[in-house]
Amino acid sequence: MSSTGLAMTHLVPLAKELDENKVTPGVLGFIVFAVMAAGVWLLMKSMNRHMNRVDFEEAPAPAPTARSASRTGAEPAKGE
Repeated sequence: MSSTGLAMTHLVPLAKELDENKVTPGVLGFIVFAVMAAGVWLLMKSMNRHMNRVDFEEAPAPAPTARSASRTGAEPAKGE
């Protein structure tokens, strides 16, 4: 018998003792979830800080000229 088979025979009785209806993620699952939640919270805080630093002022749209009006099929300006 191989060492893997021998190890499996020792683990099978342990697996049968577990109640299949009461399997929970345990402490490791909680730790992983808590670390991920803390990481998301820190990323959101950092994003908020960076977005507050942005000073964006939209420039007004340029007025249409006679040349651009003729390209779009609009009436030309009265001065031409």
